[in-house]
Amino acid sequence: MIKRIFLLLAIFGLTACDQISHKLGLEDPAKKEARAEEEAKAVGGACRQSGRAIEDCYAIYSWLPKAGVYAGWRDMDEYMRENKLETIEPQLPPPEGPASKKRKKAQETAAESETKAEPEKKAEKH
Repeated sequence: MIKRIFLLLAIFGLTACDQISHKLGLEDPAKKEARAEEEAKAVGGACRQSGRAIEDCYAIYSWLPKAGVYAGWRDMDEYMRENKLETIEPQLPPPEGPASKKRKKAQETAAESETKAEPEKKAEKH
């Protein structure tokens, strides 16, 4: 009876490993790469449907693999040509990438430090 309890605890513990590692951000590199590739294909297709050039998609979504973006863009282009579909104009501006958010935050920090330094300089002059 006790062996069965330990066996069940071990089984439940091992099944939770995937959930725990996912919560901690530990991910299998192969799964992460496959997910990024699929996301890139979806983004490429969406870019083509919205009428964006492939170069614009590369620039906007620079964190995604270019091969996946191109594959999605090409597939959607072929599909739209076969079915004679028109592009759909995007209603929202493109999202900011992770790098642009970091740059913006750094610029804000630099601007704040400059504004703090200016009153100190004025106080020294008097």
